[in-house]
Amino acid sequence: MVFGRSNRHQPFVEPVALKILVAGGFGVGKTTLVGAVSEIRPLRTEETLSEAGRPVDDIEGVEAKTTTTVAMDFGRITLREDLVLYLFGTPGQDRFWFLWDELAQGALGAVVLADTRRLEDSFAAIDYFERRDIPFAVAVNCFEGAGRFPGETVRAALDLDIEVPVLMCDARLRESAKEVLVAVVEHALARADRQRAHATT
Repeated sequence: MVFGRSNRHQPFVEPVALKILVAGGFGVGKTTLVGAVSEIRPLRTEETLSEAGRPVDDIEGVEAKTTTTVAMDFGRITLREDLVLYLFGTPGQDRFWFLWDELAQGALGAVVLADTRRLEDSFAAIDYFERRDIPFAVAVNCFEGAGRFPGETVRAALDLDIEVPVLMCDARLRESAKEVLVAVVEHALARADRQRAHATT
């Protein structure tokens, strides 16, 4: 008979860290989504909306909004023991776009949050990721009082390729936000596999 303690501990696995951007128009819920899903206290760079900013910040449809992100939001979520996502929420106003190129470096993919009341505000983020060949998913944040439309209707309105995932979500809810992030990761990894397969044929 052999005595001794069995080794019940699995060897430590260094998790893979992936960078995901959360983008979209002003007031669409980017800060809310990062805060809802982050397992750490999220870093926020919000400032109070000022009278000086009113001529350049379009608040139509989000008149109750009193703050705005001026640099980025940052959070973290562990999807699996070996997979950690670092989330970077981008500022929504055009005057902060100079920050996007820095934030986009090394990103696996992106979420474009959309609001059906201001769907046109999604075009700039979609164009940005398409031009830079960064895989993305569109997540419609289902605000109270906003029109509800099927995913394919949203896809047609935004002129999205068939491979781009379109989901409905509630950015306030952790599980809903997590589903969006999982969809982005799966889409980005599947796209990378297709590109590798194409390169070897």
